[in-house]
Amino acid sequence: MSIHRPRLPRWTPAAVAGAAIGVAVVLGLALGLHSKVQWGLIAAVLFVLGQYALTARVEGRRRATDRLATSLVLVAFLIAVVPLASLVWSTIVRGVRVLDAYFLTHSMKGVAAISPGGGIYHALVGTLEQVALATLMAAPLGLLTGVYLVEYGRGRLAKVITFFVDVMTGIPSIVAGLFILSLWILALGFGYSGFAGSLALAILMIPTVVRSTEEMLKLVPNELREASYALGVPKWKTILKVVLPTCFGGVVTGVMLSIARITGETAPLLLLVFGNPAINANPFEGAQASLPLFIYEQWAAGNEASYDRAWAAALVLIAFVMILNLLARGIALWKAPKTGR
Repeated sequence: MSIHRPRLPRWTPAAVAGAAIGVAVVLGLALGLHSKVQWGLIAAVLFVLGQYALTARVEGRRRATDRLATSLVLVAFLIAVVPLASLVWSTIVRGVRVLDAYFLTHSMKGVAAISPGGGIYHALVGTLEQVALATLMAAPLGLLTGVYLVEYGRGRLAKVITFFVDVMTGIPSIVAGLFILSLWILALGFGYSGFAGSLALAILMIPTVVRSTEEMLKLVPNELREASYALGVPKWKTILKVVLPTCFGGVVTGVMLSIARITGETAPLLLLVFGNPAINANPFEGAQASLPLFIYEQWAAGNEASYDRAWAAALVLIAFVMILNLLARGIALWKAPKTGR
């Protein structure tokens, strides 16, 4: 008996995928299926089954099981990526129609919803100010809370804080908006403003910062802490000079992810910021616009001009979040601990 089992060539998955796509197209046309999504799902099922059957026939059931798991992972990846790529492509195609320098430097003051023209400068200013204020409030508080839970937290207080952080993680954004509305505006008597929206965004941001900081601090080896203590360095200085620099990249990434999450929130801003077609650079007084709220208002207007403005604003919002993530990557690489011999 030969000790070497026959193996399929490397191009077999590509051939099976091509055959599955062809059969799916034929079946879709024969059955009268007009949706390309249905064709894709049929092709995915045929690809998985074809990979398994062919591998089991030639290489045996053990290799076939391995190929089955690999095929399922690949199909799941495509199912997740294809809608995302389609969304980004649709946003780019629809958004570039009116996206230009005029659109970025003008507001909607004096522009009717059914008329072309106008821009998002007022909403862009509002989003930058509201996100910056929320970050200034939530990032230090979340960072210090994460440090306390990992480095100092023992006993009932730490368990209570952990419980409330878990609860806050699942709070719907509209609940945070209602809380700030009832407390800041109705009870304390302050008016609608960008700062009120920042308070709600900070509530949504804090649990993400706490969780990411906590997990990054747990990844720091205890040997680093013990070596610092052995040299006589106090605990607070060990945390500041050894622990935090070691996990700085992960902490920054967690903060940027939380910023990306709150940047697209709309529900709290509907209740607290209230919207403004004119430029209001003061987030502490008067109604203010924001990009998510601008997109909602323009889409609700229900005409071609407003649809184009909504798509262009969505494209700017996606680009803004992408820039934040790139900055986070750059800072993480810059501040990462240097390794080498």
